[in-house]
Amino acid sequence: MAAILMADVVGFSRMVEADEAGTLALLKRRRTEVIEPLVRSHGGRIVKLLGDGALLEFASAVAAVECAIRLQSRMAEANAGAPEPERMILRIGINLGDVVEEGSDIYGEGVNIAARLEAIAQPGGICLSEKVYQEVRGKVDAAFVDLGPRKLKNIAAPVKAFGVAANRRADESGRPGATPGTAPGLPGGPSIAVLPFLNMSGDPAQDYLADGTTEDITTALSRLRWLFVIARNSAFTYKGRSVDVRQVASELGVRYVVEGSIRTAAGRIRVTAQLIEAETGKHIWAERYDGSLGDIFAVQDEITGHVVAAIEPHLYAQEGFRAASNPPGSIDAWGLAVRAMGLINRVGRRQNEEARALLKRAIEIEPGYARAHALLSWAIWWAALCYWWPDVAEGYRQAARHAADSIALDPSDPWARMTLGLSLSTARQHERALAELRAVHDLNPSFALGRTALGWALLRAGHFEEAISETGNALRMSPMDSFAGIYTTIHGLALLGARRFGDALPFLRASVAAFAEYSGHYNSLISCCGHLGLMQEAQAFIEARNRVGPPIRVGELRQALAGFAHCDTFVEGLVKAGVPE
Repeated sequence: MAAILMADVVGFSRMVEADEAGTLALLKRRRTEVIEPLVRSHGGRIVKLLGDGALLEFASAVAAVECAIRLQSRMAEANAGAPEPERMILRIGINLGDVVEEGSDIYGEGVNIAARLEAIAQPGGICLSEKVYQEVRGKVDAAFVDLGPRKLKNIAAPVKAFGVAANRRADESGRPGATPGTAPGLPGGPSIAVLPFLNMSGDPAQDYLADGTTEDITTALSRLRWLFVIARNSAFTYKGRSVDVRQVASELGVRYVVEGSIRTAAGRIRVTAQLIEAETGKHIWAERYDGSLGDIFAVQDEITGHVVAAIEPHLYAQEGFRAASNPPGSIDAWGLAVRAMGLINRVGRRQNEEARALLKRAIEIEPGYARAHALLSWAIWWAALCYWWPDVAEGYRQAARHAADSIALDPSDPWARMTLGLSLSTARQHERALAELRAVHDLNPSFALGRTALGWALLRAGHFEEAISETGNALRMSPMDSFAGIYTTIHGLALLGARRFGDALPFLRASVAAFAEYSGHYNSLISCCGHLGLMQEAQAFIEARNRVGPPIRVGELRQALAGFAHCDTFVEGLVKAGVPE
């Protein structure tokens, strides 16, 4: 009987493809500087190294879990301030079971289950079997989220799994998605993810057709109040990967998956789509559509209608479907907006500038295209937030103007109303902001980013518990999406505003790991560390933060947060952390 820990590097193949020598050198440094010393200090043994992973053995389940928690913390610290290609993120699975020794190696179902648990852990997360949970609860400084019975590949019986978050007060609520780094459980009602459609044309320039179709079907489904829809960015983490639909559904926590492909030639288009029941892998519905390229919007509507009719036939007649609430007359303008969306989601200054240029071209082609105006407003707002705009205040004003232009063209566009709501919130017009952002929620209940924006405005207005609820729901809708750490940082900030500092810490750490170039994430984490008395960690993050922006000062942040309900608590933490006035 042994406690088995399996660890694996997320996205290792992609890293090697981009820089093989650099990635292998980095992996060697992490092993010698982080992994090996921690394993020794917790009484463990490295059984074998598996390319980008490791099989570890411990005599104690408590030692295995404590080592895993410390390992993820040290990896996050090592990633802080590092450019994205040099961030090495682990998934960890731990099981307690019988093993068979053969020389220095070990085998058996105990090892196999640990490997399968590692596969369903989120990046930066830890997943335990129930046996491990029963051994360690109350004995380690961590909270646990009940993920329910999970069907693991090549394991006959379902295994009850638990997610782990360190440095939190014990939370036995078992809410899905309550902590970062855990695979979510199923929501109560119907739930679905639309995987990125494949471009089968052999021409990468046609990717926008596949991406845009995926985006529009997701948007249409997200308007249905009875259907839980995974956010576009989480689904797009699977783009270009050969995936097992059942595994994807397990990682995202959904009952149904839509997948499909697009092929174009000589102005014609063929779209295939299918709806799959995740648990069984059964194909519920499949269809093929042939037509002219200009038929794409009608095809999107038909796919959406068939999906809904298959899931909830009795609701189909009650719902109206429109893949794009105000579709453009020009497929060229639509294609530019789709490309811009992809660039915005890559979260970089150059990509943001390219996206704005594409959206301006789309508006030139079709001035009445509301979605292009809406996305331009969001791109400008994001550029102002990240200090990429020469005059930040003017950037926010321009974003609000473009959002108003979009709303005048299409009052139902959620991106425009979200950006307008955030602009009002930033201007301290709390009631107007909340009204606008609640309207976004009513328009698209599964619009994860809109829920985060609403939570942000609620936090600023002093409605801390409601803010925590909304940002927690957003995290559940987008469990795989880092998007510059905005989901985790706003949820962590809401917890910090409510003075739940231990709860906030893992989320704020995750946000820095996701977007280490943005100084704002460090500010929140430093404040949280100050409240918790983590002075060494606070000092390390102050130094890392000052490498990516002007030196942090209490006075400047006090002024920037004046008029927001969490200001005093935020500043108090900075002072405790030793940030200069």
